[in-house]
Order: sequence, then C-alpha cells, then structure tokens
Amino acid sequence: MKMKTTIKSLGLVLIGAASAAVLMQAFGGATAATNADTYKLLNLFGDVYDRVRSDYVEKPDEQKMMEAAINGMLTSLDPHSSYMNVKEFADMNVKTKGEFGGLGIEVTMEGGVVKVVSPYDGTPAAKAGLLTNDLIIKIDGKDVQGITLNEAVDKMRGAVNTPVTLTIVRDKKKEPFDVKMVRDVIKIESVKSSVEADDIGYLRISTFNEQADDGMEKAINELDKKMGGKEKGFILDLRNNPGGLLQQAIAVSDTFMEKGEVVSTRGRNADQVERYTAQKGDLTNGKPLVVLINGGSASASEIVAGALQDQKRATIIGTRSFGKGSVQTIIPLGNEGAMRLTTQRYFTPSGRSIQAKGIDADIVIEEALPPELIGKNVSTEGEAGLNGHLANPGGGTEGGGSSAYVPQDKTKDAQLKAAIDFLHGMKVVTNVPKPGDKPADPVKQSN
Repeated sequence: MKMKTTIKSLGLVLIGAASAAVLMQAFGGATAATNADTYKLLNLFGDVYDRVRSDYVEKPDEQKMMEAAINGMLTSLDPHSSYMNVKEFADMNVKTKGEFGGLGIEVTMEGGVVKVVSPYDGTPAAKAGLLTNDLIIKIDGKDVQGITLNEAVDKMRGAVNTPVTLTIVRDKKKEPFDVKMVRDVIKIESVKSSVEADDIGYLRISTFNEQADDGMEKAINELDKKMGGKEKGFILDLRNNPGGLLQQAIAVSDTFMEKGEVVSTRGRNADQVERYTAQKGDLTNGKPLVVLINGGSASASEIVAGALQDQKRATIIGTRSFGKGSVQTIIPLGNEGAMRLTTQRYFTPSGRSIQAKGIDADIVIEEALPPELIGKNVSTEGEAGLNGHLANPGGGTEGGGSSAYVPQDKTKDAQLKAAIDFLHGMKVVTNVPKPGDKPADPVKQSN
C-alpha cells in the first residue's frame, strides 16, 4: 500500500558565541533580525548563561545546560514538542522500527512523576499488570521527582535479563507498591489477529510503527484463508493504541477504503495544506467493519477511526478517544540529535479537528470494572487535560478523557462482545445510562 507523499526538508541554524552577547539565533531569520525585543531576550539568555558558567557553586555541564535550554524552549510550546539528544534520537529510530530494549511501556511526565500512558501488548510491563494512569514514583528505590522524562526512561532501560523495580501509585488513598520486572528485548508486534465467533476477523493494532501496514495486509489475507472468504465482517481494535507514524495511519485506513480522503494536514499558513486519499481497493471487499476505541486511543489511531467514521466505512464502538490532533515532525539537527516539533494539525475527511475533543463513538459501550479497580482512576484526562495543549481551531467545548480499561479475558470484554453482536446483525445500544437511569447491559435486538 503506497501513498503519494511530499518529504519536506527543514533546517535549524544554531549560532554559538563565547561571550554573553549572542548564543543562539532564533527561528525566522529576517524576522528575528529586525525584532529588538527578541535580541534583548537573547542577550538576557546570554547574561544568565555566562553568569551560571562562571559563578555556579560547582562547574556546570555546559552541554547539559544547553540541551535543557533547548528542550525547555520546545516543551513550552505544547506537550508534544521536545528536543532529543543523539542517544534519544537513535532510540526513537529503533523504536519506530518495532524492536528495542526495555520494559515495553509508553509513558509521560505529570506533576513531576512518570505516568503510564499504555503498556505494549505482551511486554514485561503488560505481563506485570501495569495500567494506564499508574504513577511511577521510584525506579529501583530512587525518586523520579526532579529528573526529566528522558532520564527516567533511560533508568528503566538496561541490559536484557536485568531486573528493575518500579514503585507505583495506583490509588492515592492507599500506599504505593513495588512491581518487579525483568528487562527484555521488546519486539512490538504491531498487528495481531484471530477469528472470533467462527466468522469474525479480529485485527488488533498496538502501535503504528513501520510494520503496521504490511502486518495488516498479511493478517487480513490469513484471516480470509482461515474463514474461506465467508467472514461476516472485521473488528479493528485500536484501544489503548497511543499512535505512531502518520504515513502508517494513512496506509492502514486505505486498507479498508476504495476511494476518498483519509486525512488532511494543515500548517500555520492557509496554503500549508496536504490531503491524503485512498489509492487502492478495499482488501476486505467492503465487508462490514467495527472499530474499537477508548480513552487510550490517540493520534494515529484517531486518524484511522476518524477517516473510517466520516467515510461511513465503519461503525465506531467504545468510548471517546484521547484527542491528540496534531502532527509532530522529527527534524534532525546534524550531529546534535533532533527536535520533535508540532508543525501541523490534522483534520478528518469532513474537515473536523479532533484536537482536545477526540473521536466520539457511534455506540458508547463502557467496560465494567473488576472489584479491585472500582473507585480507582482508569480514565485518561485526554489531550484537554494536558498543560499547554493546543486549542481546537474550531473552538467549542473540549472533550474530557474516558476509560482506558480493557479486560484481558475476552469473555468479559463488553466492547468486543458488542462489536461481534453488531456484525451478527443484532442491534446494539449504549450501556451508559442517562441521568436518573439505572445502568444496563447492551441491549440487543434482531434487525
């Protein structure tokens, strides 16, 4: 599945000087050169840098200082822009290829501690039972307060077969507890598949890495052979999928589409618009399709869900998605690492931005929590809950997060069961009660 793309070449010029006069040249070239206020601030930065270098109580690590300054500039823009040094950039490249060392966990930083976004399927983190919204307050007994997210990630990584202990806060009313794991080679199998109820093809994408498109095509072909082409339909499970590569999201959407727009991306200026359309036939031959989403479905997952929903190609079941509607471009900085910069917003085929709002399910089905999780926070706050997030360009009320819990036991998975029932021709309605109503299981009626 090949998509027509334009590769943009972006550059960054960083000028250094020994004195405090000028240490960096701001982005924008000519604009910055005529902006006196900008130069005043650059001179101020130089004054502070020079004073720290000469008068700090200990000799500072100047490279670390500069990296922190650059990262601070980028992270002040929005929650998804950041600087990566050489090692972090190399780690990211390995990760997108689908194989890396560590625990297999997507994390972010919140309130000075590490917060679990989602463990990857089949990894030490998933096997140890880590959950979305778990807070990691210590790594091998040492507090994470005061260190950066990248430093925390480095501490969790290590040689294969070596142990690591994470101290977790899951319920703020209860004491933290330790989780011991053994580091492993993390091979992210992007796509998994199975036959459900004898005639439903189930497709699970855990992350949109470089393997997602090819893995999807292979899985569909294998399911088709197993069921002899007599499948009732397909389920695409994007729950707790934190996203990944834009081109992979486009290609996976194209798998299920004959034609039509998949997504458009728009930059700062009105003429910075790119549209991506389906380029080949539907590999499932138009069979009915259900897409499962929840509060942990973000970014690339939302591109796929939004495209298939707008094009009337799929029915969306689950709960509201995360609401990350921005595109980050990785810009290499020569031999000095790279920066991840938010350069565009993406829009679904109907022209809606899901930034800080998310994709709403066509049929809202919430999972019942097991007794041990009742009263605990298993819902994401969503993009709207992140400090400094970009506003939705259309304005309006921002969407909150939703539950990110998925039972490991498929027989207890209400969202999956609802999808199977729907594809079997049953009418499935929400199990979320209106105010004043009593909770109920999904209601199923023959069409």
